[in-house]
Amino acid sequence: MDTMRWKQGCLEILDQTLLPGRAEYINCDRHKAVCDAICRLSVRGAPAIGAAAAYGLALGAAEIEAEDRAGFIVAVEKIAADLAATRPTAVNLKWGLDRMLGMLRKHSAVDTGLLKEALLEEAHAVYREDLESNRRMGAFGQALVPGKAAILTHCNAGALATAGLGTALGVIRAARDAGKDVSVYAGETRPLLQGARLTAWEMLREKIPVTLITDNMAGYLMARRKVDLVIVGADRVTAGGDVANKIGTYGLAVLAREHGIPFYVAAPMSTIDFDITSGDQIPIEERDPREVTHIADVRVAPAGVNVWNPAFDVTPGSMVTAIITDRGTACPPYAESLANLRRGSF
Repeated sequence: MDTMRWKQGCLEILDQTLLPGRAEYINCDRHKAVCDAICRLSVRGAPAIGAAAAYGLALGAAEIEAEDRAGFIVAVEKIAADLAATRPTAVNLKWGLDRMLGMLRKHSAVDTGLLKEALLEEAHAVYREDLESNRRMGAFGQALVPGKAAILTHCNAGALATAGLGTALGVIRAARDAGKDVSVYAGETRPLLQGARLTAWEMLREKIPVTLITDNMAGYLMARRKVDLVIVGADRVTAGGDVANKIGTYGLAVLAREHGIPFYVAAPMSTIDFDITSGDQIPIEERDPREVTHIADVRVAPAGVNVWNPAFDVTPGSMVTAIITDRGTACPPYAESLANLRRGSF
C-alpha cells in the first residue's frame, strides 16, 4: 500500500493514525494540508516526511501568483519555512526542502510556470530515489542477517515510514527474499503504538512471522536468548554516529550491549547530519501530553498529572554495531566510515 501518491495535482497521503483499523487517504491539494498531515503523524518516518515535504513545497509553489522570478523564490522560501517548522528532529525534512530550494535557485528559467514544473519534477525525483535507496539498503543490510534469525525492532521503520520498502523492515524483507528464515519481535512502542499498529500490520501483510511484545518485555526477551539481533531505523544520525530514533531506542541499545546482541541502525545517507558531531546537538521534539495520558480517546492517567513526552531519544554511536546506509555499511569509528561513504569510498 502506497504511503503517498501523486494524482492529478494532489498528494494523497495514507492516514497512518487510522491504521490498522482503516486504510484511508487524505487529499492534500495545498501545502498547509501537508503541514497538518506531518504534524498530526498521518505521515511519519524520516524518509517519508522528506518526500511529503518535497511534494508540499511543490503544492505551495503552485499556489503562488508572483510573476517575477525573485518574488516567486521568496514566496517559495516562506512555504519551505512553514513545512520545516512542522517537526524538528527528523533531518530528512530539512534535507528534502534544502534540495528543492537548491534546485530552484540554480534553475535558469525565468518563467514561474517552468519553475513550478521543475519543483514538481524534483519532488517526484525525491520520491523515486527513496524507493531505490530502500532497495540498496536492504541488499547491504541483509548480508548481516544470519540464515536463521529472530529480529527485534522498535517503532515502525517499514514501507509506511518511507516512500516504499522501508529501512529496518526493508532489511528484514530483503533477508526473507534472500531465502533466510527470519522472524520479528515488534515492540509496541508507547505512547502511540507504532510497533503494535504499524509494524505488526506490515509484517502480517508480508507474511513474515511477527510476535508483538510490550516495550518493557525486551530485557527479559533478550535474557531468554530469544533475540539474535536488533535493527531499528533513525530520524537523524550525527557525523560521529550518534542516533536519534523513537523514544525507547536507547534503552534497547543498553539491553543489547548487556546481552551481547548486535544492534544495527538502518538509515539512508539523507538521514546523516554531517553538520553536527554529537547527539547533544540534535533537537528533540516534545509532543502533546495527551499522547501519554490517553490511548485513543480513553484517559488512562489521572487528570492533572505532570507529563514529559519526548518523541525521540539519542543512542551513542559507541552502542551501535553498524549503520546500514544506501551506500554501504558503516562500522566504528563512524566519523571516518560515514565520511568515507559520503565521499563515495565504499
